[in-house]
Amino acid sequence: MANEKGIIDRLHYTDSWRLFRILAEFVDGFETLSAIDVPLVSVFGSARFGPETAAYAEAQRLGRELAQAGFGVVTGGGPGIMEAVNKGAFEAGGVSVGLNIELPHEQRPNHYQTHSLLFRYFFVRKVMFVRYAVGFVVMPGGFGTLDELSEVLVLLQTGKVHEFPLFAMDRAYWQGLERWIHDSLLAQKAISAGDEKLLRLVDEPAEIIAALRAEE
Repeated sequence: MANEKGIIDRLHYTDSWRLFRILAEFVDGFETLSAIDVPLVSVFGSARFGPETAAYAEAQRLGRELAQAGFGVVTGGGPGIMEAVNKGAFEAGGVSVGLNIELPHEQRPNHYQTHSLLFRYFFVRKVMFVRYAVGFVVMPGGFGTLDELSEVLVLLQTGKVHEFPLFAMDRAYWQGLERWIHDSLLAQKAISAGDEKLLRLVDEPAEIIAALRAEE
């Protein structure tokens, strides 16, 4: 029991000091992103889709066309879809932000970032994705992408963030989720009428850009 109390005491002590690192990450993120003078679009997708995949090519095209339309992109800064979006924006001469996270696997910063931040804490990073976004795009991905999508849906549903459009790009990939939201969640009143419209399925970057400009 004495040993357990010692462990608890050390945790309490380190938690107090951890607050300073958390605060520092918020400060770095706020100062960097608030200084960017173009509207930012946050994009999520799998780290596992490499350059040989159609999803990577589509993500690169999205990044390029957003940059050409005057938008900056914000990704998780890693490989796969994140790299593709950053690459598209970077090579088009646009703003390409990477919000990198310290992970034991799957995460290595890509080389196509005009602004790069490194976070230890997921929750700080999540705030940065949403705080300065005028739009949010989820591309094909796994649990991490679903995690970000569900959190943004909740924030929009509950009015805890400024309103912005939320897109899922690649109808074929996401239509099963859309159908489940309508046929299960809405049908059984787990969500309110209208909530199912928070997520817009698209196939083309032009659809996203047109919707973003309509919001301006």
